Amino acid sequence: MALLWLLSCFAFIGASYGCGSPAITPVITGYARVVNGEEAVPGSWPWQVSLQTDSSWHFCGGSLINENWVVTAAHCGVSTADFVIVGAHDKSSKQELSQKSMSVAKVITHPKWNSFTNNYDVAVVKLATPAQFSRQVAPVCLAAAADNYPAGMKCVTTGWGRSRAYRTPDKLQQAVLPLLTNANCKQYWGSKITDIMICAGASGASSCMGDSGGPLVCQKNKAWNLVGIVSWGSGSCSTSKPGVYARVTELRGWIDETIAAN
Repeated sequence: MALLWLLSCFAFIGASYGCGSPAITPVITGYARVVNGEEAVPGSWPWQVSLQTDSSWHFCGGSLINENWVVTAAHCGVSTADFVIVGAHDKSSKQELSQKSMSVAKVITHPKWNSFTNNYDVAVVKLATPAQFSRQVAPVCLAAAADNYPAGMKCVTTGWGRSRAYRTPDKLQQAVLPLLTNANCKQYWGSKITDIMICAGASGASSCMGDSGGPLVCQKNKAWNLVGIVSWGSGSCSTSKPGVYARVTELRGWIDETIAAN
């Protein structure tokens, strides 16, 4: 009963701040790329965070889901020595980053995470102090366990990952990607694809190294929902193969329970 009450509180917290509803409207022009990327409108993806070392090196992305917690990929290997940068757009701006840098209190990795198969590639990061919501900082909604996001639906991934196999942008990039069925995805990746994964892309756009842990969001009922967490894909950032994401509908129960217990 206590767990249900806590979960309802978290649901209320997300709703009271309008999860998935950016104050600054994203401008999406179609099949632009994170690889060969299209710059996002500053502040239009307010849940996007940059995970950085103490030397300000960006190594992964993540998504703010309430004022205390960020969802990212297990393979990012976040530690309490790292920092979460909220509300950033230009990661080369030291002034911008210093004002939005937050310490990490705790990192919890899914107990079934398997670094060999990339299955259950999810971790939650607790901030040492609550994030202050603003026009540039706000949470994303989490896809519900029962939600269905059909193949062909156009969704958006964002990040500071490589925009070519060798180039890393300073400004946040975005790409529109269609979802694939897992059966279709297996035509590219074979038995590596599990029910805990969802694929998107193979359409001239892709996530790449440095985008890991960041969001794949789909719009449902006028709100953006976190449907995937950037997990793995082509080592050469090929835009003709789909990127693979941790499937949030399958992980939602663990995320809720873990946050409620911590």
